[in-house]
Amino acid sequence: LSESGVPQLVQPMIWDYAADLDVESKVHLVEKYKRCGFSKVWFASAFKGATGVNQSLTLIGHHLKNHLQWLKVARSSPAEFLEGIVLTGWQRYDHFSVLCELLPVAIPSLAVCLQALKNGGYSEKIKKDVEKLLGMSNLEIDTFMR
Repeated sequence: LSESGVPQLVQPMIWDYAADLDVESKVHLVEKYKRCGFSKVWFASAFKGATGVNQSLTLIGHHLKNHLQWLKVARSSPAEFLEGIVLTGWQRYDHFSVLCELLPVAIPSLAVCLQALKNGGYSEKIKKDVEKLLGMSNLEIDTFMR
């Protein structure tokens, strides 16, 4: 890969939407890309649309856990090597599938995930800030929003 010249032309994106993504294996992958000569890498997470082809509602806790795992990967990787993280929000799994998790039901998840990334973690204060921002009285993380 190093000899191909590709590392001078692109920045790889490492995708994983799992709530329990393997931090150690992702850190090793980052190190491999660095050794190959890539200048930067990107991470890709999801704030919605990655938990089931016919999912209607967004389970915020799943996506929050994914982002907290990505933060661990970032902390264990060279800071200058990480270009950024892309928060994907899939609408369907393929062009033949029905739509899943429309954006309006996923806005609380997007807000929680962005705040977790911005603040380097999640806390009761961040939860209260998101509730205030969205005008909600009780943000449900581990159950579906009502």
